Amino acid sequence: MIGTWRKRRGPEPPAPERQEPIAQVLRRLEWTVLRPLALRPGGDRRSAQRGSGLDLAEIREYQPGDDVRFLDWAAMARTGVPHVRQTYAERALDAWLLIDVSPSIDWGTARRTKRSQTEELAAAITQVLGRHNTRVGAILFAERPVEVLPPATGRHHLLRLLARLRETPRRAERGATDLEAALDLARTVIRRPSVVVLLSDFLVSDGWSAALGRLAQRHEVVGLRLTDPREASLPDVGIVTLEDPETGEQLLVDTADRRLRERFQAAALAQAAEIDRRLTISSVRRVIASTDADLLPTLLDLLDRRRLDARRRAGIIAR
Repeated sequence: MIGTWRKRRGPEPPAPERQEPIAQVLRRLEWTVLRPLALRPGGDRRSAQRGSGLDLAEIREYQPGDDVRFLDWAAMARTGVPHVRQTYAERALDAWLLIDVSPSIDWGTARRTKRSQTEELAAAITQVLGRHNTRVGAILFAERPVEVLPPATGRHHLLRLLARLRETPRRAERGATDLEAALDLARTVIRRPSVVVLLSDFLVSDGWSAALGRLAQRHEVVGLRLTDPREASLPDVGIVTLEDPETGEQLLVDTADRRLRERFQAAALAQAAEIDRRLTISSVRRVIASTDADLLPTLLDLLDRRRLDARRRAGIIAR
């Protein structure tokens, strides 16, 4: 008896992932400013000042001396009393990048180093902010503040910033990263209320949280914490020598010791939790930028969170 033969079908191929249309992604690449910080003429950001703009400030009764061009005819028709519309003036905004260029950001075991991640994020944020004539400045810091780049716009300014970021490894000196000194310098240098984006792994000397809180009182501060997967877990690779890239201190450890790896992981988690706590008490929003993640999801996560915060502040959605 001759039987029938049927080829066994393999597992069904996974369904292709639905990719977000590029036009929708581009619409999401928009920096949402949570406070009316803009002061400089020449842009379309909301200012705390009253003047010609699109965002309504208030509708009030007409007073002698008011510009008749701002009469609100609908309100006057309802009440029978002349009313005028007042709007917030539209102004341009300044933004600053506080960029950690210390030796610790040369570490990277995944797709890139933290320094490469920093360069990509700085370029992307500068381009997103620059759509509204926003000038972007930068303060580079390591064991001390290294360089200050005044705010400017345009492709030449972006290329200059990226060139400075690539040059700093040769100029950096040994020593623990002093974030507190960079934050104090930022309070002195940044004269207008601005958006401040802090790019750092926060593997720095203590004492910076109070300085960050003082900076956040006047400016809108965002913290991008640069991480690498191996900073949270130690692989079993035998006896290795670990070196602090900033101080040069070395330590011989046996990574085959399970208890050692567990203590290392617990200490790394406790350190990350403490960094998050200090950012929270300073009223700074934190976003993780890991070397094993693509740039676009990290950037979209940052921008989407800002839109969500703006809607919460406006009372559109509940907290």
